Formats: sequence, structure tokens, C-alpha cells
Amino acid sequence: MVTVGDTAPDFAAPAVGGAPDGDAERTATELALFRLVEAHDAVALCLAPATFVPPCTAALAAVRDAGWHDRDGLAVVALTGDSLYAAFAYADRFGLPFPVVADFHGGVAESYDLLADSWEGHSGIPRRATVVIDGDWTVRFAEATDDPLDRADPAPVRRAAETLREIGIDVDRPRVNYDGPW
Repeated sequence: MVTVGDTAPDFAAPAVGGAPDGDAERTATELALFRLVEAHDAVALCLAPATFVPPCTAALAAVRDAGWHDRDGLAVVALTGDSLYAAFAYADRFGLPFPVVADFHGGVAESYDLLADSWEGHSGIPRRATVVIDGDWTVRFAEATDDPLDRADPAPVRRAAETLREIGIDVDRPRVNYDGPW
């Protein structure tokens, strides 16, 4: 697993973009990490093995509800091991206002050394993790759970808030409600 102080690997991958508010439509796009790092003080990368995994969804909904996507200097990216089609359905179902990357073959997760050996009969998928990257490409926070269904308390996204504050981004600590509704 990447560790604090490492240089974050760059990646480009298919993603669902577009905000769920107003008349904006979601679109298929290519998300290039370098563009986000260049334009922001930090990037919060939230990984999940698949879409619709309840504890992962609870964490992403908490980040959504905490308004991280509206903070100046911060980009939020969700990344799952599912297809782009599943990412569209997931982003729409939960009103996710940040991109959802489809790491269908696990290449991004592997570059971060966050590839699960296997889970629910699947291999080559991301582990559940949260990574914070600063504007200098330095990993400032990295935490993963061994079991995506684990109800970590506090959740990694909640602990990541302190790191974001250290970087100078005023964020609320997400309140992860594992029992929904999301």
C-alpha cells in the first residue's frame, strides 16, 4: 500500500463526470489525475472494490453530505472496480457530485498497491481505501481496510479530514452512517 510520504502515481482512467444538480448531465470522460493535482491543493481519492457496497457507499455519501466537493482547493474522486456503466448508475442513485472512476481491470489500484487479492469471488479489484494527495504529489494520508464490509470506526474518510485541515483545506469531518439511508 502507498504510504505517507510516497509520491502518488499518476493515472488516467474512464470516469463518470458531471454534477447531479441543475441541468448538468453526467458524461463519460477520462479523468487525468495530473489535471486535478495541478488545479487543487489536495485530492481525496476514495477507493471501493465495487459500486453499491454498503459501507463504501456510506463513506462516499458522508463525503458528499459534508460538502467536500464544494471546498476550494480540494478535488474528490471515487474509484471502484466496476464498469463505467455501473459507475453511471451508482453516481445517479446516490447523487454523487464528484467523478466516479471505473477501474475495471484494477490498474489504478495496482499502481497504488491497493489491489485486493480477492473479494466475493473477484480478483483484480481495488481495496477499500482513502488516499489524500497534496499539490506536490505527496501522499499525505493513506488508509485501507482489510474487509470492504468492515464498519470502521472512525471511518478512513473521517480520519482524512484532519490531514486535509493540515494542508489548509477547511473541511467538515464526514459522519458515516453505515445504516443509511444514503
